[in-house]
Amino acid sequence: MKKAIHPAGAAKPLAPYTPAIEANGLLFLSGQIALVGDTGTLRQDSIAAETEQVMENIGLLLKAAGLDFGHLVKCTIFLSSMDHYAAVNEVYGRYFTEAPPAREAVAVKGLPRGVNVEISGIAAR
Repeated sequence: MKKAIHPAGAAKPLAPYTPAIEANGLLFLSGQIALVGDTGTLRQDSIAAETEQVMENIGLLLKAAGLDFGHLVKCTIFLSSMDHYAAVNEVYGRYFTEAPPAREAVAVKGLPRGVNVEISGIAAR
């Protein structure tokens, strides 16, 4: 069985996907970008602000499933440029008090809507 997670007030998906799917005690988070609530606007005043919004969107999905950042076991960070790596790490690191999830960070040619950072994840109950 799988359960779709659609938090109230979250940004609507830009394509045919579900923001998060829970199956067998795992929560699979689709890649999150810096969409602000259900306005469809992007928060891109700086790479730090953009990353903060991405992390807040991830937090919203986790909360809707009854979880928090401590439940994340794996994340993937997609960057428009490795020049953003240090700034993204600084913000990302604030969301984990101990044992941050396993992860990788890669630069890619392009991201949806021209954003600079997208993060997906897997959480476990």
